[in-house]
Amino acid sequence: MKTVKTIAFLLLITTFSCSPKKELVDLILTNAKIYTVNNSFEIVEALAIKEGKIIATGKTNEINDKYEPKETINAKNQFVYPGFYDAHAHLYRLGITMQTVNLRDTKSYDEVVARVVAFQNEKKVDFIEGRGWDQNDWENKEFPSREKLDSLFPETPIVLTRIDGHAMLVNGKALELAGITPITKIEGGQIEVIAGKTTGILVDNAMELMKAITPEPNLKTKIQALKDAQETVFNYGITSLNEAGLERDIIELIDSLQKANQLDLNIYAMALATKENLDYYTKKGIYKTDKLNVRSFKFMGDGALGSRGACLHLPYSDKPKQFGALLNPIEETRRIAQQIASSDFQMNAHAIGDSTNTVLLKIYKEILKDKPNRRWKIEHAQIMQEQDFDYFALGIIPSVQPTHATSDMYWAEDRVGSDRIKNSYAYKKILDKAGLIALGTDFPIEEVNPMLTFYAAVARKDLKNYPENGFQMENALTREETLKGMTIWAAYSNFEEKEKGSLEKGKWADFTIFSEDIMTMPIDKVPYILPTKVYIKGKQVK
Repeated sequence: MKTVKTIAFLLLITTFSCSPKKELVDLILTNAKIYTVNNSFEIVEALAIKEGKIIATGKTNEINDKYEPKETINAKNQFVYPGFYDAHAHLYRLGITMQTVNLRDTKSYDEVVARVVAFQNEKKVDFIEGRGWDQNDWENKEFPSREKLDSLFPETPIVLTRIDGHAMLVNGKALELAGITPITKIEGGQIEVIAGKTTGILVDNAMELMKAITPEPNLKTKIQALKDAQETVFNYGITSLNEAGLERDIIELIDSLQKANQLDLNIYAMALATKENLDYYTKKGIYKTDKLNVRSFKFMGDGALGSRGACLHLPYSDKPKQFGALLNPIEETRRIAQQIASSDFQMNAHAIGDSTNTVLLKIYKEILKDKPNRRWKIEHAQIMQEQDFDYFALGIIPSVQPTHATSDMYWAEDRVGSDRIKNSYAYKKILDKAGLIALGTDFPIEEVNPMLTFYAAVARKDLKNYPENGFQMENALTREETLKGMTIWAAYSNFEEKEKGSLEKGKWADFTIFSEDIMTMPIDKVPYILPTKVYIKGKQVK
C-alpha cells in the first residue's frame, strides 16, 4: 500500500513537471468579439500582449492555457476593433482652434459677431482669432462683409477663418496692418473687392498675407494645444492619425513630446511642401520612431468647394464667371513632384476640383511611370471627371472624408450642377478602381468622431436622417469596406500595414473596445456610441 501511494505521488509530480510552463505576458484580453481585420477578416475571442505587441490571438481558453498575464481584461462580450486611423486630419490646428473663438454651427453672421464679442469680453486679447463659420449654413448664403466688425472693433485686428480653412473674414484693422488695399494682387487666391472696397474676404493664397501680422503662439500654447487635441481624439477611439500639413518646428515638437512620454498618439506627419521643408526632408530622408512617421509631403492643389476656390474645368454653376484656381502653376507642381519622386517620400496632394484632380493625376502617372509601389495619395478626390477614375488603378491611393459628402450635399449640386455632381464624392467608384481607400475626417473642418465617418460612408445621411434614401447611395461603402478604410487600408497607405491596422501577431496592440457592435447594430445608432476603453501599444489611454 505504501508503495502504491509512493508511485501515485511520483506520477503526480511527473505530471506537473511535464506540464508546459505558461509564458509571462503583460496583458490578456478575453471574452470579446474581436474584429482582427486580417486578410480573412477573422473574428477571435482573445489577445495576448507583451511589450506593447500582440503575441497571440485565439479563443479565450487557448490564450488562458498558454499565457500568464500581469493584467487581464475580461471584456464581458464587448466588441474590439483595431485602433482607428484618421487618414486625414489636423491635430495641431484642432488644438490651436480650441484656444480661439469657436464659430462652428453658427446660423447667421450676427451669431458670429456675437461670439466674437463674448470671447473678447472674457479674454480681452490684442488680436482676435476664430474659426468655423460657414455661410452655407446661414439664411443669407453670400460671404459676409467686415462692416459690423469694423464698427465694434476699430482698433483690434480680427481674423476669422472659414470652416474649410480656405477663406477668411478679417476686419479693417487687420487689412491695414497687412497692407492690403483694393489694388493688392495675389496669385492663386482672391481679395474680394466690391464697389471698389475690400469686403474683408480673403480666399486661399490671399490668406497668407495675414501670417505676417498674426501673433505666433508661444511654446506653452503649442504644447497645450497638442495635448488638448490628443485627449479629444482618444475619447473617440483614434489611435493613429495622419497630420495633413505641418511645418518642421511642429513636427519636431511632436517628436520631443512623444519621446518625453507626453504624447502617446501615433502620428504620420505630412510636412507642408514648402521649399524649405522639401529641401530639408528630402536631404534628411525618412524619419521614423515607434510613434512618429515622417515620410510624406502635403501639397496644396487648390482651394475648397464651399468657398469656390476648388479649381474646375468649367465655371461654377452658381457663379458662371468663376472657375476657382490652382494654387501653383502646373510646371511648379511638376517640379515639386519630381523632387519628391527623387526621394523616398510620398506626395499627398489636396485636390478638390475636377481640374485639379486631372492635373495631379496626370503628373502622378508621368512621374511615377518607372517607380512602382510609391503609394502617392490624392487627398479628397472630391469632384472627378469620368475618365480620370482610371488613374486610381495605377497604384495611386485615394484618401477621402465621407462626412464631406454629407456636409456638402445640401449645396454641392448648386456649385457644380446636375451632371458633375454624379462623379462627386464617388467613394465606391474610386474604391472599385483603387482596390482600397483611406478614410478620415479632416477635423477640425468636420467633427473628430470617427463614428460619424463610419455612418456617413455607409448611410450617406446626416444625423436628421436626411435624405431619407441616402445621398447618391451608389457610392456608399459597406461596413466591412468602411472598417478597413479606417484601419488596415489607412495603415497600408502609410507603409505601416506590417505594424498596425489589424490585430495580428507581431503588430502593435492598438485597439478600441465598444459595448455595441458597429458591424451589426442599426446604422442610425452608430454616431452616438463611444468607446469604453482605448489602448495604444498595450497601454490604456482612455
